[in-house]
Amino acid sequence: MSVTHMGTVHHFVVELSDVDRGVYESLAFKVARHATEPDEYFLTRVLAYCLEFAEGLTISPGLAEPGEPALAVRDLTGALQVWIDVGAPDALRLHKAGKSAGRVAVYTHRDPAPLVRQWAGERIFRSEALELYAVDRALLAALVPHLDRRMQFALSVSDRHLFITLDGRTLDGAVERIALFPNTDER
Repeated sequence: MSVTHMGTVHHFVVELSDVDRGVYESLAFKVARHATEPDEYFLTRVLAYCLEFAEGLTISPGLAEPGEPALAVRDLTGALQVWIDVGAPDALRLHKAGKSAGRVAVYTHRDPAPLVRQWAGERIFRSEALELYAVDRALLAALVPHLDRRMQFALSVSDRHLFITLDGRTLDGAVERIALFPNTDER
């Protein structure tokens, strides 16, 4: 797929210090951004990549590949281990994800309450294992003015709280795990 069809390719250099997971890495990666992809959605994809960084993690072209997860972890045989989505995927997509991967997580840049209500009455395979994370919307709004085709920043994570240092300032905000489907059986 050509870059012109995809929109723009962004280059990131991130010094990651994730105390919660014991991950300390210097990351350099590219992210293709579709022309219609909103800033907050795109930044949530980038942050999710950092927060989920592990051996075998790949980032999809985003909106240009609607059938694929935003991020995926595959083993050496190519089998999908982790399906990570961004935004507000519907229940049918999450049902497919639950059947395709051992772990499914969603990072949202929106108010998570409508998602929880939407998914509550739907059939989602292994819904009890589904993880939903809400990225602080004020943090995303503060990051938008810094969004550039080439970005370099330090990201420190402690107790799911993010500290992002770029352009001489530090921005911070939480990534909250949202409880889903309390006291329900597998759907």
